[in-house]
Amino acid sequence: MFEKKKSVLIFLLPGLLMLMIFYVLPFISGIGFSLTDGSYKNEFVGLQNYRDLWQNSMFLLGLRNTMELSLICAPLLWVLSFLLASALSGIKPYGGFFRSSVLLPYLTPGSAILLVWLVLFDYGGPMNRLFMALGFSRVEWLTTGALRFPVILMFLWKNLGFCLIIFLAALQSIPKPLYEYAELEGAGFFTRAFHITLPMILPNAFLVFVLAWINAFKIFKEVYFIAGAYPDYSVYTLQNYMNNMFQKMNYQNVTAAAYSFGLIVIAIFGAIFFLQRRAARGLN
Repeated sequence: MFEKKKSVLIFLLPGLLMLMIFYVLPFISGIGFSLTDGSYKNEFVGLQNYRDLWQNSMFLLGLRNTMELSLICAPLLWVLSFLLASALSGIKPYGGFFRSSVLLPYLTPGSAILLVWLVLFDYGGPMNRLFMALGFSRVEWLTTGALRFPVILMFLWKNLGFCLIIFLAALQSIPKPLYEYAELEGAGFFTRAFHITLPMILPNAFLVFVLAWINAFKIFKEVYFIAGAYPDYSVYTLQNYMNNMFQKMNYQNVTAAAYSFGLIVIAIFGAIFFLQRRAARGLN
């Protein structure tokens, strides 16, 4: 048994070595950057960079927008993927086709999605033509605060399939007689969802929520694709700020922002994990 474990470590060693070189060491060295002044003397300034950062209006704007967008996108993605998975699991003749097609947006290259969205939400594009046909005026989707809608829609369209597949796999493990008995007792869709489905797939539901929130924190990609490095203030994310500071070679500011945001993320996911454990204990 010990020999088998040693052989496994040998195969894992190259991957662990690359992980140390490209992730762990830069992470540790970044702490040093965040505590120095960035001059040629590289003098130690303690937490001064963090104090300056939290007084920076653009950092606070990016942090607020990132949190707001994630609070909108992650729960919305979770709810939509759960409802669609519940609906698709009951479709027998064409269920396989729909389950396969939902992954297509996730596999589509980002550049192709960008072109579709730029055309769709252009000032003279199909979305504004539809608005005019319904009697509304055109909206400047790509240059005003209305940009939030295309960004959120693009995020949902791109990530819905992956979360949906996880839910569908979890739903297959629920015994069908439970639903049949609930239907005989007159339980509706939402009653079955909250009293049978969610309690039975709670670990998978928690995993989907965590993945949705992680992807929501990376919504910068969608914002950057559509509006560039300096979008409207309503969608100026923390990653926009960090990317712009990096291009200005202000590494101390970038690392301080990264570690500040990292602590916030750890606190959020720690709270989510705690709530999930409490919910699991309550069900047991």
